[in-house]
Amino acid sequence: MKFNIWGKISIVLSCAAMMMVAHSAVAEMKKKSELERRMADPRNSKYTVGDKKSGYVYMTTMTRDMQDDDFSNPAFVWVDIGKRNWSKVDGKAGKSCASCHKDASSMKGVMAKYPVYDKKLKKMVALQAKINMHRKEKMGAKPWKWESDDMNGMAAFIGLQSRGMPMNVSISGPAKKFYDKGKAFYYERRGLLDMACKHCHIDNAEKMARSNLLSWGMPNGFPTFRLKWQKIGSLHRRFAGCNKQIRAKPFKRGSPEYTNLELYLKHRANGLPVETPSVRN
Repeated sequence: MKFNIWGKISIVLSCAAMMMVAHSAVAEMKKKSELERRMADPRNSKYTVGDKKSGYVYMTTMTRDMQDDDFSNPAFVWVDIGKRNWSKVDGKAGKSCASCHKDASSMKGVMAKYPVYDKKLKKMVALQAKINMHRKEKMGAKPWKWESDDMNGMAAFIGLQSRGMPMNVSISGPAKKFYDKGKAFYYERRGLLDMACKHCHIDNAEKMARSNLLSWGMPNGFPTFRLKWQKIGSLHRRFAGCNKQIRAKPFKRGSPEYTNLELYLKHRANGLPVETPSVRN
């Protein structure tokens, strides 16, 4: 039987279409098996509270192993910086953090409740902002840059004191209106891609985005050592990165917009354990 040229082209196109469908099916099966494999890790029970799942649940086995071993966890390089600065005298007052707060164990529970409402400033303040307030007012020292090694180190060191404690961020009283602003930000479309936070971390949570498995965007591990950054970074740095990815202009670290968003997300994560300092992709 002879075929004309159009018949041959039709057969080729049909075969190509069948191959694309088959390839798509195989890719979907791989995605599903990857999710199931990660969900099967018995360590997940520690990082799951009701329907809330920490980002830990979605990490690869290698990344989880890295976080679980303090010796292998690269974030502890910055924890050591924070530990050193805790007792280091700095500023005109001739004081260190230890001068007022004594042993670092006095910070137990602090990371679990921040950000908090400041009556004097009449707004929410993140832990980093509070650290700089104390440096300026109590120590007479220069403030640290938000993403500096000193700041990330101190935030990680303080956060470590609360590791394992459940997140317990309050939105009662005057904090409620800031929580509402943070929630509005989370659901607001922005950028050239016209996307909101919820499009990744609610609508497409537990789906693959290239080689990464999208999580519910829980912030209980920050500051975190991110493999992409190859260093530790703040939650506000992650916000800025997300804004850039959707082609939106990022806000400054410590801005009201990001602090309110942090409040919303931290409250959303209530009950999950503090993982600081965690390791993420």
